[in-house]
Amino acid sequence: MTLGNAELYRLKSDARRGLLENDLILQRFFERYGAQLSVDDGKVLTQLLALEDNDLMDLLIGRKDSVAALDREAQSNSFKAVLQKLREK
Repeated sequence: MTLGNAELYRLKSDARRGLLENDLILQRFFERYGAQLSVDDGKVLTQLLALEDNDLMDLLIGRKDSVAALDREAQSNSFKAVLQKLREK
């Protein structure tokens, strides 16, 4: 099941960050995958977007594969799949 327009809009709004680098990565992600995001993808994105900018940046650029706040969630296949898509160049 894909995300509805309201959920997608909320995620895109939450994706506006303080670090330009995060903004650019997230914008590219939504351009590529926004129309096909599932409800599970939306849950993962909500968790990621709740992180501090620097922790999010570490995950997005591959400096880290998980952060303390999301250690358990980082083990799930849906988390790994979304993070892989976010890291695509």
